[in-house]
Amino acid sequence: MTMSAAGIGSNLDVDGIVSQLMAVEKQPLALLQKREADYQAKLSAYGSLKGSLSAFQTAMQGLADGSKFQAATASAADSSVLAASANGKAVPGSYSVEVQQLAQQQKIRSDGFASTSTVIGSGTLTIQYGAYDSGSNTFTLNNAKPAQTVTIDPANNTLSGVRDAINAANIDVSATIINDGASNRLVMTSKDTGASSSIKISVADDDGNDLDASGLSRLAFDPTAAAGTGRNMAEVQPGQDAKLKIDGIDISKPSNTITDAIEGVTLNLLKSNTGSPTTLTVGRDVAGVKASVEAFVKAYNNVSQTLAGLSAYNAATKTGAALQGDSATLSIQSRIRATLSATVGAAAAGGGLSSLSDIGVAFQKDGTLALDSTKLQAALDNNFNGIAGLFSAQGKSSDSLVSYVGSTGNTVPGNYAVTVSRLAAQASVAGSQAAGLTITAGINDQLDINVDGTLASITLSAGTYGSADALAAEVQSKLNGTAALLNAGNAVTVSQSAGVLTIASARYGSASAVSVMGGNGAASLMGASPVSAAGVDVSGTINGIAATGIGQTLSAAVGDHAEGLRVNINGGPLGSRGNIGFSRGYADQLNTLVSGFLTSDGLIASRTDGLNASIKDLDQRQSDFNDRLTAIEARYRAQFTALDTMLSSLNQTSAYMTQQLSALPTKYS
Repeated sequence: MTMSAAGIGSNLDVDGIVSQLMAVEKQPLALLQKREADYQAKLSAYGSLKGSLSAFQTAMQGLADGSKFQAATASAADSSVLAASANGKAVPGSYSVEVQQLAQQQKIRSDGFASTSTVIGSGTLTIQYGAYDSGSNTFTLNNAKPAQTVTIDPANNTLSGVRDAINAANIDVSATIINDGASNRLVMTSKDTGASSSIKISVADDDGNDLDASGLSRLAFDPTAAAGTGRNMAEVQPGQDAKLKIDGIDISKPSNTITDAIEGVTLNLLKSNTGSPTTLTVGRDVAGVKASVEAFVKAYNNVSQTLAGLSAYNAATKTGAALQGDSATLSIQSRIRATLSATVGAAAAGGGLSSLSDIGVAFQKDGTLALDSTKLQAALDNNFNGIAGLFSAQGKSSDSLVSYVGSTGNTVPGNYAVTVSRLAAQASVAGSQAAGLTITAGINDQLDINVDGTLASITLSAGTYGSADALAAEVQSKLNGTAALLNAGNAVTVSQSAGVLTIASARYGSASAVSVMGGNGAASLMGASPVSAAGVDVSGTINGIAATGIGQTLSAAVGDHAEGLRVNINGGPLGSRGNIGFSRGYADQLNTLVSGFLTSDGLIASRTDGLNASIKDLDQRQSDFNDRLTAIEARYRAQFTALDTMLSSLNQTSAYMTQQLSALPTKYS
């Protein structure tokens, strides 16, 4: 008879025996599980470390900006007259400011129309900007503002359509319609303030007459023309410059926001105060610099405490933290501390400060940083401008026409000599004879120019120009207003000498090129044989080794200590051009250092990748081991079930024999 459950027939505890045997068999699995738990704890600890380092790196990136340590303050005694701000270039002092006139935008208006749906006409509106002088009745173009064109076609030739087309063109003019109770007038406003942003509107009217008071030419506005013959809109508000006095000096600026009157100071004019000057006070933002230094100390202490906590050993409980003794953690900790303990090359860049202790920042016994406010204040009083060099990457030139542009992580702090063997030049094309000042429509009004690989075609306004300067301004305005050059990011400057026009690319270097391609006005404007000059890159050396020149920028050679250093040569003589002193402050160094720890192939990623691989391997080993345990348990159960069956059979045999023996006659006993 077969047993239905192990042990029933033999009283053998098969489940207990197998359970105890399997407990022994499972001991290696427990070791694997403990090892995986340790790896998981380390992985979690590295996650915490990565988060802390990322926060530290973000803080260092912000503090590596030298402007945070060169801030200045500016305030007016009467804040209703003007608001002011300052940067690190501002010199502390006080100024008397009298605002005599605010800058304003020009506004012009059309005659009245019956409704907003009244058809005006079709053609093109060409808008140019400049300054009108009523005394000489001349309009001088603003070379900094290119001409802009708006196309009016049958789909938008109503009053409201013209308004919408102007606004949709996103140019330097906005348009509105004002109803005066009897009619509707188109009002056009220059978006920029200042006399030199006044408007001139030329019309190419599809009705064939560009100057009369009908069709699209009703929107023509040439301030030098007679009413009804090209001046068909009226001025509502003239464009004017802001006028003010600073310490008794007369100043005129096109905007109410003035950035170049006092170096490093921005003025925002709010109202006039003629006859009642207000005092502008400029000072150093000592509180802001202190806050930045305190933020540096706090950021380091936060990451230092995280590192210490993750690698600590608790003597009382005799247990270590997850990363206690971890070589990567110790390496990160020591490299950050070593960076802070070393001096920086701030003195090379003229800073005069070379260590954190110079501003009162020092290590404590517990490994944190502490700030001595008294020592910091002394540094602020005696070397305010040098503090930035302790934290940011800086380059300072001994030559005012050589400017520091940037560096890379490979640039080593130091002083590097700069020599220039060739200055950069812009490509240009010069006329071979004086330009004709009379432009006739359809005869000599078109010019095709290739600028830096982009073809631009223009049509000049017809008429006799009062001077070669006026004609040059017209050519520049029209060229820089073409969609082709605007879309390519290219531009030109047009000048004249003895009546001969020169068109130069705004770009420096071999990438620039200018040539006359054609047009019916090419010969009249540029002569029969215009002469092109190629653009050239600057050339020279940095640290005695040939540098790479692109435009006006020299870049130091790869492999040299100065590698990655870039400087602009903004003119000046050939030969030796002094030195560039380059330094890396603590925040800049730590930003680079920690950024390296956090990269996809950095130290932390390497460790976490290794841990993840080990955990994956342990998971597989545990899975394989569990499969083995299942097989072992099945084998044990089969063996002990067989033993149970055998013992049960023996027990039955024993019982039978006992029964039989007990039945034997007594005489045999």
